Amino acid sequence: MRKLQNTLYITTPGSYLSLDGKALVISQKEQADVKLPCHNLAGIVCFGRVSCSPYLMHYCAEQDILISFLDEFGRFLARVHGPVSGNVFLRREQYRIADSQEKCKDLAAMLVTGKIANHRAVLRRFHRDQGVISAKMENVEAALSNYMLAVQKADSVDSIRGLEGKAADLYFSVFDELILVKDPEFRFSLRSRRPPLDRVNALLSFIYTLILHDTIAGLECVGLDPAVGFLHKERSGRESLALDLMEELRPYLGDRFILSLINTKRISAKNFKLRENGAVYLDSDARKVFLQAWQQRKLETITHPVLKEKMPLGLIFFVQARLLAKYIRAEMDYYLPFVWK
Repeated sequence: MRKLQNTLYITTPGSYLSLDGKALVISQKEQADVKLPCHNLAGIVCFGRVSCSPYLMHYCAEQDILISFLDEFGRFLARVHGPVSGNVFLRREQYRIADSQEKCKDLAAMLVTGKIANHRAVLRRFHRDQGVISAKMENVEAALSNYMLAVQKADSVDSIRGLEGKAADLYFSVFDELILVKDPEFRFSLRSRRPPLDRVNALLSFIYTLILHDTIAGLECVGLDPAVGFLHKERSGRESLALDLMEELRPYLGDRFILSLINTKRISAKNFKLRENGAVYLDSDARKVFLQAWQQRKLETITHPVLKEKMPLGLIFFVQARLLAKYIRAEMDYYLPFVWK
């Protein structure tokens, strides 16, 4: 089993990252330099005005340490990684499947079924924890089960995309009921993305960005091309396969994490910035709290529902990428999505 390595998040404006031997050096004004061994790192995520030396970027590319640059509000800007070193035969088979409408449909159905099943699991977990749910939430839970069946019977990828969108809208129509904090600033009515228009959407967009970073790293690690997917349409600069794979992980890894941050009051309504265009983003102090909690979350141990092995939560990205690679190589009859009970 692969060892879980750390993702380093740099949030202090003006930080400069360089290389000393095989150690990462973090230099900040009026503070002593900090050195960290690179062999423990799987990735580096830089927020805002953070600079890296060319030597560090070259070394990280050689060592498969993915560097992502985001703006101060958590929006993706750029990524640095090394030459493609994946299994050429695996990638050729991936491209063949992507060119086959029937095979794309089958794989897209598996991915979306996993996502909807995890949407339903979030609602069921809330029901178990609280002992009671509203009639609307109960109806949504039942409807999600019907959408799962409809996805399996769909005759095209376009039909599956339509069903996925309707199921997601239905799920988010009751998302506000999962928020136990009665602060009106944390009310949720509609999913908004570019930009996020309220505090809950800001948190969801931020965690999805981090999940995407780790999903890309998992796919590249097993040799798959993150840009060629089966559910999301290909577009220049778009990591379509990473977006495909993260769909099933959003509810369990992302949504539950955000609900926990809000309901335990680790993030308050004061920890956000509002821009002139109506966009809402986390402030720098809240980002640090958020990232610390996310790193702790990834260290939690779970039993994988397919492999039946105990592992840190942060390995899910790699494990699901490996299962997908096995399916593409025809070593498995089906891709088995991560479905939380």
